[in-house]
Amino acid sequence: MMGTHDETIAKAREVLRIEIEGIEALIPQIGDSFVQLVDACVKSLDQGGKIVVTGVGKSGHIGRKISATLASTGSPSVFMHPVEAMHGDLGMLQEGDIMLALSYSGETHELTNMILPAKRLGVPVACFTGFGNSLLARLSDIAVVGQVGREACPFNLAPTTTSTAHLVLGDALAMVLLERRKFTKEQFGLRHPSGAIGRAISMRVSDVMRTGEHVAMVSPETTVKDALLRMTACRCGSVIVAGPDRTLLGIFTDGDFRRKVDQDLTILTRPVEQVMTKTPTCIRADALAVEVLKIVEKRKIDDIIVLDQDGRVAGLVDIADLPGLKIM
Repeated sequence: MMGTHDETIAKAREVLRIEIEGIEALIPQIGDSFVQLVDACVKSLDQGGKIVVTGVGKSGHIGRKISATLASTGSPSVFMHPVEAMHGDLGMLQEGDIMLALSYSGETHELTNMILPAKRLGVPVACFTGFGNSLLARLSDIAVVGQVGREACPFNLAPTTTSTAHLVLGDALAMVLLERRKFTKEQFGLRHPSGAIGRAISMRVSDVMRTGEHVAMVSPETTVKDALLRMTACRCGSVIVAGPDRTLLGIFTDGDFRRKVDQDLTILTRPVEQVMTKTPTCIRADALAVEVLKIVEKRKIDDIIVLDQDGRVAGLVDIADLPGLKIM
């Protein structure tokens, strides 16, 4: 009976080693059938179809994860429970779809019973299985066979290594399809709008910048005193100095004022153009918002001027706004 600290660690490590060995055993088995599956999926997806993943028991749980990964990486997919499929859910299958069935033994009758009805609907059937001579493999149009040595279960019964094998085969399929179909980071972000990853990838600077009355902007002849009043009114830590056509001339920050007032008490009456920074840090409005974080980290500044495609002032990014937008 296992109970000591060292025995617990040793057993956990043994399970990991067994499953790693199972994954490594899959690598040389990837071959023509996997290529056929990828080609069939691309054909289906390109004509507006989807990948319908199915499995029961532990394979069903793995199938749900595979389907979710496919869908989030640009390959439309749904999971269909094989029992429910025989009671109406087979209607999920449409012309142009492809079905992917998961069963390591290949003898799961809930799966094999639905293969022929699916084929009668004109849907090609592929499978992940451990045995090429299994009923599921023989009934399928494409059988990707991946055999592993043993389960991590001491009784060699509970699906462990075999479940992992199907999981990584699903990841391999999803990633190959991602590249074949030229799925981009921007498209990934659009499918994850609420997560940190999605925000970082999909949000543009134009989505996070201040505009209009929330941006302090003055002409170059404005006095420093009036520029400070404008900053206060807009609740900004800086004022943008621009020409009449929003041509950028410079920036003046509250930090600049504090540093200069110690040296020159008459600064309040001077034109802001005499004390402004003439080469401020800028970013394009159509740049990814995550680029703002890179600039902030590198330059250690709080305000970044945003320019439109013509190089004119479009707005301002204030670092104080970023936490509320959940990109920082």
